[in-house]
Amino acid sequence: MKLSRLVLASLLWLGSLSLNVIAGELYQRDVVADPDSEVPEELNLSYALSFALDNNHAIRQARERIKQQEGVVLTVSSLRLPTVAASGNYTRYDKSLASAFSPSDRDWAVQVQATQVLYAGGGVMASSKSASLARSAAELDMKGIINEQLFAVRTRFYNVLLARQKITVQEENVELLGEQLENEKNRFEAGTISKFEVLRAEVALANGQPALITARNDFRIAIEELRQVLGFTNVSGRNLHEIPNFVGDLTVNSRTDFDLLTSIRTARSERPEIQRLEKLDAAGEEQVTVARSGSRPQVALVGGYQFAKGFNSNGWDNRREGWTAGLQGQWNIFDGRSVAGQVAQAESLTRQTKLLIEESILAVDVEVRRSHSSLIEAWELVDASGKVLEQADEALRLAQVRYDAGTATQLDLLTSQVELTRAKLNQLQAFYRYNVALAAMRKAIGQADPYITG
Repeated sequence: MKLSRLVLASLLWLGSLSLNVIAGELYQRDVVADPDSEVPEELNLSYALSFALDNNHAIRQARERIKQQEGVVLTVSSLRLPTVAASGNYTRYDKSLASAFSPSDRDWAVQVQATQVLYAGGGVMASSKSASLARSAAELDMKGIINEQLFAVRTRFYNVLLARQKITVQEENVELLGEQLENEKNRFEAGTISKFEVLRAEVALANGQPALITARNDFRIAIEELRQVLGFTNVSGRNLHEIPNFVGDLTVNSRTDFDLLTSIRTARSERPEIQRLEKLDAAGEEQVTVARSGSRPQVALVGGYQFAKGFNSNGWDNRREGWTAGLQGQWNIFDGRSVAGQVAQAESLTRQTKLLIEESILAVDVEVRRSHSSLIEAWELVDASGKVLEQADEALRLAQVRYDAGTATQLDLLTSQVELTRAKLNQLQAFYRYNVALAAMRKAIGQADPYITG
């Protein structure tokens, strides 16, 4: 008995040790989110990504699903280990019963029994493999969610930078329009122009205000959308209105190229969504084996030790104790085709998973192609916007010179200013689209966010 207990304790300790090692490797970032986090004075993209890894709700839910699946693995793995159960009873009899059925009017007994499954038609081993594969699928699910959520963080952070820079452009536009209005007023007072030119400058300045107001509102909304994807929930005290200084810009200095065929092949092998479905497919195959095991014999080794005593007028006596050992077996000869139905369900689920894999591969191919095309378009817009901005800036300079020389009208000057503002906004939008397209391309091929890999 001591040897059996020692072996059992060793098996349980080794099982818990292996699970703890796996958990330690997986949950290096498994920290408790701090609901009292304060708005930082400065916020850059790296800090935002790090904060999201710990606080984003979708990522935290994915971690919990892994913990849940670990519980399933532990439960299923227990079927491969011996089970030990203790039972006891105490019974007191009416005197008439005691005289009729037993020399004692009361008795008690304690029994300890151990059971070890020897053969279960392959179901125990298959269940263990299926649970382990499902746990691996949960890990890949978390990897995919991390890629998705960090992409969302990047996009929302770029939204904030874009909105902030749009405010700067609109403020510069309003400032320049204000300067033009002052110039027109001075010229009107000097008698070189009519009141109409002053009125037109006032209208142009007034028309520049709504765009600035909209840009400021877009900035506020972009911050809230970023806060949501970060998982920042503290709105107490100064956190309700505090806005950090966002560090970064959208400037694009070089082009990153991706070969389309290589990208598709990489996506098919690296996308965690496809890998997850492949794990679930393998787990489904094991579940077919589990279902079939119901029609096979079940054999278990059973052993125990029992201690019992009875009580009569002379006190406690009739002591009985000893051990028992044996085999237990069961084989369902006919179950009304219940197992056949379970096998059919398991096989159908496996075929559905295979079809889902094919569908997902097709969807990933399309996503890669779309992202590749969008990246090409975004770079072409960046290249074109830079040239247009140079031309618009030069056009405004020439318009100002001609206007000062009296060879251009005020309308020419205002038109040139509007075109320069539009060129600046188009370039900002092109920078934004390229940064987002690059991040989308990396996600499409299953590449982890550079913050994680770098």
